[in-house]
Amino acid sequence: MRAFVYSGQPARVVFGAGSLAHLERELDLLGARRALLLATPGHADPAGDIADRLPRRVVGVFARAAMHVPVEIARQAREEARRLDADCVIAFGGGSTTGLGKAIALESGLPILAIPTTYAGSEMTPIYGITEDGLKKTGSDPRVLPRTVIYDPALTLTLPVGLSVTSGINAIAHAAEGLYARDGNPVMDLLAEEGIRALAQALPALRQRADDLAVRGDALYGSWLCGTVLGNVGMALHHKLCHTLGGSFELPHAQVHTVVLPQAMAFNAPAAPLAMQRIERALGTSGRASAPAALFDLARDNGAPVSLKEIGMRREDLDRAAQIAVGNPYWNPRPIDAAQRGEIRDLLQRAFDGVRPD
Repeated sequence: MRAFVYSGQPARVVFGAGSLAHLERELDLLGARRALLLATPGHADPAGDIADRLPRRVVGVFARAAMHVPVEIARQAREEARRLDADCVIAFGGGSTTGLGKAIALESGLPILAIPTTYAGSEMTPIYGITEDGLKKTGSDPRVLPRTVIYDPALTLTLPVGLSVTSGINAIAHAAEGLYARDGNPVMDLLAEEGIRALAQALPALRQRADDLAVRGDALYGSWLCGTVLGNVGMALHHKLCHTLGGSFELPHAQVHTVVLPQAMAFNAPAAPLAMQRIERALGTSGRASAPAALFDLARDNGAPVSLKEIGMRREDLDRAAQIAVGNPYWNPRPIDAAQRGEIRDLLQRAFDGVRPD
């Protein structure tokens, strides 16, 4: 019998096409009367439309969220929340916007209502990250877990197919690492496998039928499950590498996850055979392709980048990236320390070149 500890994360989920219409009801349930709505510059117009529909409930729009939550933007958003006397934060968008909401909540304790428009999954986690002086620092605090999440597949229709694929594989990464987490449990294993299965089926269909609301809903369902895994168990080498590459070298978040995931899985495969079997089963490749190779194929065959050089990484920065990654490593099923720097450097080289894992 497997011994484990399971602690459920408190959150309310409203799922379904058209569920954005319930926003005012959900604000009422939170007791919120003065919400600050957060967005990226690219979502400024739809965020403004939401604010216009609820003029007595949304007291301001801060549309300056950015990747990896730069500390300067976090400070500006916190000041805006104080100036407007906000009693709630609405995070409308992807992981960048949710991350900014968490930066506000970490200091103020304001409740977050998240409205995801991508498949990032961070809305289901108490994990936050802020980038300062070229380093992304992460932590976990129950204050930053969104109290309510509204999943409306209609809001993902404007997400381009290419970004949908990388965002979905980013979500798969959460579940894949959850399957060999040090604090894993059978409940999270079930959610992880189902989340990977749902996304692996939805992403190819999405490329063919980008406007199909049912397919978008399946992808959002998978991302919710994968995000729940991320919020309940610890992550390992893959996430450490992605935090390093994104925070220190300003590479795009979802694309980094997409490129690094097959290489990190290949590195950890000898130490996590049961996890690899479950990933292969979820991907439908058991007996035909290993988990690392199947994840690489999922990205490549659906038009996603498979090399770091495709997304702006410089070859001369690989040494520094390896040094940062082993300098303060996360727990990993295959132990990582300074002695493994050469192996991590080799892993990054394969990711840079886009080599399909054997």
